[in-house]
Amino acid sequence: MERDHVDRIIEQWNRERPDLDVSPMGVIGRLYRIRNHMEISLKANLQNSDLTVGEFDVLATLRRSGAPFQQTPTQLFKSIMLSSGAMTNRLDRLEERGLIERMPDPADRRGTLILLTEAGREKVDQSVNTHIETETKLLEALSEQEQQQLALLLKKLSLVYEK
Repeated sequence: MERDHVDRIIEQWNRERPDLDVSPMGVIGRLYRIRNHMEISLKANLQNSDLTVGEFDVLATLRRSGAPFQQTPTQLFKSIMLSSGAMTNRLDRLEERGLIERMPDPADRRGTLILLTEAGREKVDQSVNTHIETETKLLEALSEQEQQQLALLLKKLSLVYEK
């Protein structure tokens, strides 16, 4: 197999510090670099929809929650893992564009519900198609079986941090 950038980094550390086991860099370094490449591709794809990755994330979270396509800000916050300030800014931009609507929460008179508007639903439904196409292209170097295996390994690692 061809050598990549991380191979060269590992070789340099092995030469300079043979006393260290730098093998974790093989995984972490590649995950970090791949994440950066994927983020660039996903951002470029969403620009065609006039959405940022963060805005798409909010709309997609509301859409996949099912009818009536609404959540509290806290539910969104937990799903997307943002600071409350960043979430408020994101919601403000989406509301200004008519893609979401804030409504009083009938179950909590102090609360608010975030509702996906019809325009927001149309926008996310169009965007998710090309989003999945982009993700498919990003993984085309792996067979279906390799993708499933990688997904399971990443899930195992992810569960350590979600506890």
